[in-house]
Amino acid sequence: MSEDKTSLSDETENQPPSGTEFMATSVLTFGDGTLKKIERCVPVECPIALEYNGIGYAVMMGTPTDLQDFVIGFTVSEGLAPAHDISDPVIFETDGGYVVRCNLPSESLPKILARARTRVSESGCGICGIDSIAAALAPLPNVSNPPQVTPNSVHQALEALYDHQHMARATGASHAAAWCSAHGAILCVREDVGRHNAFDKLIGSVSQSSLNLREGFALLSARCSQELVEKAIRAGITILVTISAPSSLAITRAQEAGLTLIALARSDTALILNDPHSLFT
Repeated sequence: MSEDKTSLSDETENQPPSGTEFMATSVLTFGDGTLKKIERCVPVECPIALEYNGIGYAVMMGTPTDLQDFVIGFTVSEGLAPAHDISDPVIFETDGGYVVRCNLPSESLPKILARARTRVSESGCGICGIDSIAAALAPLPNVSNPPQVTPNSVHQALEALYDHQHMARATGASHAAAWCSAHGAILCVREDVGRHNAFDKLIGSVSQSSLNLREGFALLSARCSQELVEKAIRAGITILVTISAPSSLAITRAQEAGLTLIALARSDTALILNDPHSLFT
């Protein structure tokens, strides 16, 4: 069997991108039964524990890159505190994973205590462990008026997204969340094995920058789930575009809050699921 340092579908570099690593594997060819040894570039996945004010709040499975962005975005999208009220995160590596600690203001403590639990979830599902259906479907804030985004803006961002997905190009196994200007320029991208984590990282990064989450739109290489819709709404995002299909609850929650929602966005078509401000109709 010969050896090669390539992926099944994409060539990889000698040094893997941040958040990935080479792992020994073999390619089986069904036609003749031959095996070829390769080193496949794969995304790193490990437990990431989040602690607020000394209280363990969540254990998420994710890629340990941009962890400051992750904890800030997660905090904002959980509705625990705005970005400016979060202390500088302290990050340290432990056996098998990472711990991220920060402090929130005293008014956040009831929310922390009410929801504090160990939530081990595959790729960052944000709803695991909630016992009350009423709590899971709590009212959302109303979305403010979105910027004037055109179909061409969305199409331009879609066409450019893959060029910004360094981890995905190397591994074929990660999600991306991009922040785009109203004109369709991609301004920031974050990647992770989990679609929720990638979105939290993006929210955290943009929240710490001079960019305004109300002056553009988010583009996700993910299924349009209820969790992602709610994260967008709580962060103050007014337009969400996803590449994959929506769930019924995602559409309902977007309608309840007035979020402009587009899904199954492709190079030639897209589904306009909710357009309360008549941007596309």
